Amino acid sequence: MLATRAIDLSAVNQPLLLTVIEYVAICVCAASGVLAARGKRIDLFGAIVLALATAFGGGTVRDVLAGVPVAWLRTPDYLLSATATALAAFLIASRRELPRTALLLVDALALALFTMSGTRKGLSLEFSSSVAVLLGVTTGVAGGTVRDILTGEVPLVFQPEIRLYATAALGGALTLVLLRSVGIPEPIPTFAGGAVTLGLRLAAIRWRISLPVLD
Repeated sequence: MLATRAIDLSAVNQPLLLTVIEYVAICVCAASGVLAARGKRIDLFGAIVLALATAFGGGTVRDVLAGVPVAWLRTPDYLLSATATALAAFLIASRRELPRTALLLVDALALALFTMSGTRKGLSLEFSSSVAVLLGVTTGVAGGTVRDILTGEVPLVFQPEIRLYATAALGGALTLVLLRSVGIPEPIPTFAGGAVTLGLRLAAIRWRISLPVLD
């Protein structure tokens, strides 16, 4: 685990902004899970399972590493929101031909939201800045990784042609931590960090920016 010290579980009561980010991130990730099911001959039940695994993968890994109760197990609202989003996304995707870039765009938004969620939760639990950044990056990429493994794809984080995936999450998490360290009040650091993650990811997709590849 990232922390070996005992954690006061009362500290897990997260502020409103973090709760809102969590709900939106879960819904966006559920939608990305359904979009990833297209072309895989997966029925409605399978698409919902894939959506839930995507929606809760990042948060579950984050909470297990942090040694706190898994968030979605403590309230049915997360599960209901993810299921409703998955159903809506399935109906839309089955009736309309969405552009090929839809999954990448939705996944980029999910990456930004869950990176901010993980980083903020690490800071709220009084982890060091470096650990909070690591927790944010892990939270951001874990849901998509679970989704890709279940659909038989190489996870996006390991595909060089996907462009600045974990790197975008790292940039956003560092932005959040640095802005908070100089005393800038919330929600500015969170919005700025999310914008950096999303901006880097979209810019990398648009202009094919990537890190050097080891041949």
